[in-house]
Amino acid sequence: MSLKKGEPKFSDYIIKSSDPVEVFMGKGGGCFPSKQRAPVGVPDQDPPNPERGNSISLQNQISSTNATTHVQDGAVQVQPPKKLKIFIVFYSMYGHVEILAKKMKTGVDSVEGIEGFLYRVPETLAPEVLGQMRVPQKDIEVPVISADGLVEADGLLFGFPTRYGSMAAQMKAFFDSTGRLWEQQRLVGMPAGFFVSTGTQGGGQETTAWTAITQLAHHGMIYVPIGYTFGAEMFKMDAIRGGSPYGAGVFSGDGTREPSETELALAEHQGRYMAGMVKRFAQSS
Repeated sequence: MSLKKGEPKFSDYIIKSSDPVEVFMGKGGGCFPSKQRAPVGVPDQDPPNPERGNSISLQNQISSTNATTHVQDGAVQVQPPKKLKIFIVFYSMYGHVEILAKKMKTGVDSVEGIEGFLYRVPETLAPEVLGQMRVPQKDIEVPVISADGLVEADGLLFGFPTRYGSMAAQMKAFFDSTGRLWEQQRLVGMPAGFFVSTGTQGGGQETTAWTAITQLAHHGMIYVPIGYTFGAEMFKMDAIRGGSPYGAGVFSGDGTREPSETELALAEHQGRYMAGMVKRFAQSS
């Protein structure tokens, strides 16, 4: 078919590789060719390069193992993948929560590829006040964490005693110090759970964890309860036991009661369960 004078040719609609065309993609906006794209009729791939091809093939084989690779003196060195980290952050006045925290770390460490780290939050009471309350000395091997340190974790477990059915003031003060992380949304999507200590059976084994969920909600964190995954031990009525579907727990009584074997086993289970969940989140991301 012949064209009349002045009518555009088909070739006028072809975008040449030298044209300054950008890519614009958006909701309902369509897709336009990139100026980086090769001209029509020219393949996108670079010409074959046997050396480069072998290198890429080797790297792909290595990356499939999720390992870290380094090239040194022409040799490829493979390092094992880094472990995911779960921070067990707690406040413990008389040691009951700390006992659960250490047992929880045992459970975390039992899962391949996951490692648990113990941290305590800063104390807010003066030393003389703690002395009058006969609070024992804290384990110096457990470091104090600042709010900014939370972002280094892949998952978090928070432990604290109850004060009238909600978390102790020391832990609340720590959460209050995370304002900058909230502003920058640094903890969004972080999986987290709770474990608690109460003085009596009706002292807040559930409400202490339940009321703490608001802290996670405002940060956009993902609350991970244990539900009834502990099995038959969650239903037995023949002995006093702390803990609930919200998380592990212990009864401290007047401060002299030691955690029972079931309470310790539940804490270890929660650590193991949380590690499995963090691993699943990491694999799906």
